[in-house]
Amino acid sequence: MTGNPAVNVQTFLNEHRFSRFQWLIFAMCFVIVLLDGFDTAAIGFIAPSLISEWNIGRSALAPVLSAALFGLAFGAIFAGPLSDRLGRRALLIASVVVFGVACFASAFSADLTQLTALRFITGLGLGAAMPNAVTIMSEFCPDRRRATVINLMFCGFPLGAAFGGFLAAWLIPNFGWRSVLLFGGTMPLLLVIVLLVALPESVRYRVAHAHPVEKIRATLSRIDRSAVDAGSFVMTEQGHVDSTKSDVAVVLSRRHIVGSIMLWLAYFMGLVIFYSSINWMPILLKEAGLSAQRATLVSAFFPLGGVGAVLCGVLMDRFNADRIVAVCYGLTAISVYLIGHAVDSIGLLILAVFAAGVLMNTAQSSMPALAAAFYPTRGRGTGVAWMLGIGRFGGIGGSFLVAELARRHFSFAGIFAVVAVAGVIACIALLVKQGFYPRRDVSQISGALRDNQVK
Repeated sequence: MTGNPAVNVQTFLNEHRFSRFQWLIFAMCFVIVLLDGFDTAAIGFIAPSLISEWNIGRSALAPVLSAALFGLAFGAIFAGPLSDRLGRRALLIASVVVFGVACFASAFSADLTQLTALRFITGLGLGAAMPNAVTIMSEFCPDRRRATVINLMFCGFPLGAAFGGFLAAWLIPNFGWRSVLLFGGTMPLLLVIVLLVALPESVRYRVAHAHPVEKIRATLSRIDRSAVDAGSFVMTEQGHVDSTKSDVAVVLSRRHIVGSIMLWLAYFMGLVIFYSSINWMPILLKEAGLSAQRATLVSAFFPLGGVGAVLCGVLMDRFNADRIVAVCYGLTAISVYLIGHAVDSIGLLILAVFAAGVLMNTAQSSMPALAAAFYPTRGRGTGVAWMLGIGRFGGIGGSFLVAELARRHFSFAGIFAVVAVAGVIACIALLVKQGFYPRRDVSQISGALRDNQVK
């Protein structure tokens, strides 16, 4: 088929409707992110039960609350370069197996030490799964819908966390805290069966790594049958991409370094807010006078707010993406501050928590789309994964930050005032990125043809 035309992969995706095959990929990635959110947040919802059953102080919970976050950070940092070298599909499936098995085993922990170790292993799998799901989905998206689709997919994370809160509020009184972890471990293992059968490798990855043209053609023909006539495939990238550079070198290159650092900083600060809230809000609300069940239910409204990311994705595809997300972080800072002043009224408290959740999770859920658009294919897996991985240290910092503030006897309002500062910093970071890259946003990922052809 050497006489047949060369097909530009991204142009092909842009010119054809979003097919059932692409929606299938979306569904699988959405469920992965949903389970990621459930398993990540589960420890915060069972924390009050751990204090009661094992007779420990809340300060003793800091290691177990942050163990998965350490795993998430290291899992993402190491998985990113591996996915750029070994492929998205294999690493994604392996990571789901790891966090499923580890979460299931966590239900049988006999003490805090065992639970901490297993939560770290769970985090390794979760940390590898999230960026690979974002990357593989972004590489099957048309430019005009990339931010919308990725943000919609990323809504699975806060929805999974919120679902975990509502489910935990029912499971724990009836079956104990271990049932939450059993559920969180069983679902990923069932999903692995579907992934093995139906999940394809990224076509952009296949082109970038000169995979056989027959495999690329077979995948694209499931989107539209016109791909069967292609004799070769080429790709578009953002500007010039040096094909001799490693994936890590691309992310740290002069062209990308400022943007990389600002993405890391914004995501870091967003997770300071998220994990400060998701891990400690049930405990703080209980100590502020709410019952344990009501504290858990109110806290579940925070991650539920992530559904706002869909609208944000639409706005990012139409307007300046960095500025849209920066505004969300700025408003997040205001709303988090207000949580600390609403505890005396359950109605106002629920409204404040939900509003903060909408704004914070909208901003945070939009960050993978920013990163996926910012980097070329050669470094996309590493770029997205490192942002998620380095950002996870913000979650660790958030968990220990609240513990330290509580130790220093900060008031409920004082704790949330300090946490709100992180939103201001994230807002500034994205405005700095916009200043350095005024023309680079999610809607402008297409560029010149890359000197990369598969025949």
